[in-house]
Formats: sequence, structure tokens, C-alpha cells
Amino acid sequence: MDLSKLVSSSLKYPFRNIAKLPIICILFVLIAIIPIGMVSDNKYLITIGVIAFFLFILIVPGYFVSVVRIGANQSAMLPSFNIVNNIYDSIRMTLLRIVYMIVPVTVFVIALLVFGPTSRSMLNNYKIFEFLATVGFVLVLIFIIYFIFEFFLFFAKARLAYFNSLREALKINEVIKDIRRIGIVNIIKWLVVMAILLNVITFATSFVNSIPYVGFLIYICIVIPIIESIANYSLGLLYSNIARNYDDLNHNGFEKEIKSPEYDKIN
Repeated sequence: MDLSKLVSSSLKYPFRNIAKLPIICILFVLIAIIPIGMVSDNKYLITIGVIAFFLFILIVPGYFVSVVRIGANQSAMLPSFNIVNNIYDSIRMTLLRIVYMIVPVTVFVIALLVFGPTSRSMLNNYKIFEFLATVGFVLVLIFIIYFIFEFFLFFAKARLAYFNSLREALKINEVIKDIRRIGIVNIIKWLVVMAILLNVITFATSFVNSIPYVGFLIYICIVIPIIESIANYSLGLLYSNIARNYDDLNHNGFEKEIKSPEYDKIN
């Protein structure tokens, strides 16, 4: 799938499923309860909001894994809401993020231990330039490593969605191979185009926040779900460029697991 078709299909995706879109919107209502409770100074509403927030982080990440899965299989339908599968996928995504963030966190801790005392000494001795240079170097190093592993995590998520296997998603060497198969140039083009597109959508819809009382709710419950749907579906479509080859590759003897109920219904 070429980039123009990928972007076009991603943009149309949420609106092709306009009847199912309220499902996602309702999920995002959960996260809006806390600020509403804080503004209204209602302790009961805040308590409900906290519970709702935990429900949100248990359900929504997994739901968008389903959206990536749909994109990887080049379907155009919005996945059905399934609380068990969504929670299961959310837990797997959390575990995946924890594993992929081990290296960045380790580097951060080591940097604190190694450069922390030195930086304090520089500051105490008024060596401001050396202090800023050291801190700047450490921050840039941590940011680069974090960005690299966040980048890997992006495609590990696509691998998790397509293979429906946490084990496959944790194979960082295979994730790197997937990135190479898609092509770094193609990925950079996709990242740039999608970043511009999503920022334009965000900017164009920012006026919604100025609507009294309901503007914030509209933005949280409608605009953000649409943006997330576009972003996750486009990731699935990007991965679909290589995903279908796995059926013929018999990759490392791995037989693809049965897809989720959403996929079964669609196919």
C-alpha cells in the first residue's frame, strides 16, 4: 500500500464506521470524569472518576490494539467492543512497554549515579558552563535512547496486534527486521506525513475547547478518539505491507495464532 492510499484510508477510517464511533467516545468519557469532578469540587464524582480512569487504562489501550490488528489485515471495519479481549490486550501492552523501557530506565539510573555527583560538584564550584554541558549531554543521551526504544515499541505493538502474541512482540530482533522490511525511508515518510496530518487536525479542532461548558467534553470524547483511531489504523496499514508475507515465510517455525473475535467476525 503506497503512502497516499495509506493516509487516505486512515483519514476515512473513523467516518466509515460512524455508527460504531460512539463506542470509542463512551470509553473516553471515562477519562473526562475526573476533571469534571475537580471543577465541580464533588468528591463523589472524583472518586467515580478515579475508578473510571483505571477502567480507561484497562480497556482503551487494548481496544486500539484491535484497531491496529484491523489495519494490519486491511479491513475497514471498527472492531467490536469486547471487555475481556480489550483488558487482555491492555495488560499485554503494559507488559510490553515495561520490557521495552527497561533499557532507557537503566540508562537514566546509571546516568544519575555517574553524572549526579559530578554535576553537583560543578554547580557548587560555580562551573555553570560545564554543568550545563554535562546535563545537556545526559539529557540528549537519555532522549535518544528513549526515542529508539519507543520507536521499537511502536512496531512491537503492530507485531503484537498481527500475531496476537506477546512472545512475538518481545522479539526485538524480529521487530528490527520488520522495520528493515518496511524500510526506514518509508517509515520516516509515514511518520512525517502522519505527524503533520494529526497536528493539523488537532489545530483545526482546537476551537472546540472554546465552546462554553461542553467544549472540553466534545474534544475529549470525539476529537481525541478520532485522532487515535486514525493513528492506530495507519500503523496497522503500514505493517500490512509486510504482514501478509508471514503466511508464506513460516517465520522461525511460528504459526500465526487465531485472531481475536473481532477479526473472526469481519472475515
